[in-house]
Amino acid sequence: MHIIVLGTGMIGTTVVSELAKFTEIDLITAVDVRQESVDKCLEVSNSPKVVGRVTSLETIEDIAEVLKGADVAVACLPHSLSLVAIKAAIESGCHLVDLVGSLFKEKVELMEAAKNAGVIIVPGCGVAPGITNFLAAQGIEMLDEAEEAIMTCGGIPRHPVPPLWYQVVFRLESVLGLYTKPAIAVEHGQLIELAPLSGLEKMTFPQPVGNCEAVITDAHSTAYILKDKVKNLYEKTVRYPGHWGKMNVLGELGFLDNTPIKVAGVTITPRAFAEQVLAPKMIGASHEDVTVLRVEVSGTKDGKSTKLTWEMVDLYDHERNITSMAKTTAIPAAIMAKWIANKKIRETGVVPIEILIINERFQPFMDELFNLGIQIEFSEEIIF
Repeated sequence: MHIIVLGTGMIGTTVVSELAKFTEIDLITAVDVRQESVDKCLEVSNSPKVVGRVTSLETIEDIAEVLKGADVAVACLPHSLSLVAIKAAIESGCHLVDLVGSLFKEKVELMEAAKNAGVIIVPGCGVAPGITNFLAAQGIEMLDEAEEAIMTCGGIPRHPVPPLWYQVVFRLESVLGLYTKPAIAVEHGQLIELAPLSGLEKMTFPQPVGNCEAVITDAHSTAYILKDKVKNLYEKTVRYPGHWGKMNVLGELGFLDNTPIKVAGVTITPRAFAEQVLAPKMIGASHEDVTVLRVEVSGTKDGKSTKLTWEMVDLYDHERNITSMAKTTAIPAAIMAKWIANKKIRETGVVPIEILIINERFQPFMDELFNLGIQIEFSEEIIF
């Protein structure tokens, strides 16, 4: 089995390293536009199964050429290249697991093209979107009638420092995009759009995390797929107390706007300026991070009000020497790629993870996550 990984940043390199551990996978090609990134990936993965390739990944034609002859690809690319990679996979007849969950409606429009090509495209296959999505879907399946599903997740520093109590794990550009994008949610069975940073809520996670805050963010594909199965559905993103208030002030003042302005004769967007100013403030005290996750699904089961909860507090992985966010994002994608390569998954089309990993596939997937170091606790509570 030959798997191609597009993008060899922190996540892509982790995907490559995890795929190399699977005995069923014979060859992994790590692809990036930068030689130094590929070289580092090969060094970290340290496996004879892994080869590197440096090439352009800007266009559908570029990526389609790379994917020719491969069994499965995993896209660990910026959001702007997600749709490009999917179209390239369809053109080249290669199955694709994509970490990006945005532009879901545009991706679903490629359903027939993917089916005709005989490939499966799995968008949003990380931790959130990804694990949170299929946990919510499974919770709904386990209830007779689902009232509410709340998916809460966040990557936060293990040792937070002021003034923002946050450190960038991936790209600050992506973080600010999350903060400025309207949030799609479900209320009373209908899709709704909420303003960015809505619904501020205090919450607590087990130590070493403690007190946190969360706001509603975009529920991506889950809102579209599950709106007919649950009355209310929200996704929330976690930060330490005080962070959301400060970012909200910046948003209200216009610092996160993308409308170009002129400063001393130079055209720039306020958001691009803010990125440059904020980046040094989000470096953090160390590389250690924590990923927190809580998915709560409530409704009725056997005539009783029931609440199902999955919870995870995952720390920096010292054994792998990678961030928790890299691990919890990369491993679901690596497992999914292996399952597709092994033909455990035979569907074609654009099929999100919340459709694939429920019912009979749910526990086997959870077992593989556990075996690779992602431990998620489950509890069921009867509400009197």
